Amino acid sequence: MGFKYIGELATQENVNQLLTLVDMVVGGLTDTENVFDIEDALRDSEQMQKCLQVVRQHPASAQMLEERYLGAEFDLDTMLQMPKDSLGWTYAKVLSTLNYDPDFYRKREIKSDVDYITHRIRKTHDLHHILTGFSFDNYGELGVISVTVGQIGYPGFAFIDVVALLLGFLSNKHQRQGIDVALEYDFDLISQGVKIARLAQPLFPVKFEEGLDRSLAEWRAELNIVPVTEGHWSWYSYPHLRNAIELPSISQEPQLVSV
Repeated sequence: MGFKYIGELATQENVNQLLTLVDMVVGGLTDTENVFDIEDALRDSEQMQKCLQVVRQHPASAQMLEERYLGAEFDLDTMLQMPKDSLGWTYAKVLSTLNYDPDFYRKREIKSDVDYITHRIRKTHDLHHILTGFSFDNYGELGVISVTVGQIGYPGFAFIDVVALLLGFLSNKHQRQGIDVALEYDFDLISQGVKIARLAQPLFPVKFEEGLDRSLAEWRAELNIVPVTEGHWSWYSYPHLRNAIELPSISQEPQLVSV
């Protein structure tokens, strides 16, 4: 049988670790702190070491690790004074409209390269939403975390992707804001994120803080990101966000579409 390798993977240790992490993911449905718990639980894992190795193999990313660049904290009031349509202005407009706090993430004392990777991913996560176009709700979250998975194999996000597919399989159809969503939706969403990851320049070593006043379109062109701009998994599809950044309204509700 070609599936013998599954039995080799299903050791008692692996199964126990899987069940522990699944409990955290399920808890994350009601408490976002559980997402940080997953990341912290994988801090010393073999998967995180593989992620670290990938980051170290890229020269600019390796330099970022050595420097442990932090940059200024994101201040929405300051960013709203930046040129209209800049990355910083758009970020601040969207987050303010959603009533999101840019300082939402759990802080970790940076004692190692692994700690720094986790900190950097947490800090820039919402910037990735802006750059890629993936929505901030549960329609687009799997897409944006799949960009990070596709580029550096970040294990916390990879595990969330896997469990989301498993839960979708078990329920066959699940609801998001009252809309039935088939399992294939999550496959498409994750695939779209990985496709963006493969085409884009590495995002980890980018010092966004030093160019927030630059045009969002310019950033996307430089990083080779073609954003998702339609469908439920795009934040561009939501009228209140389009109004916030002063884009023309769309004539119809976004549809669930495959890529």
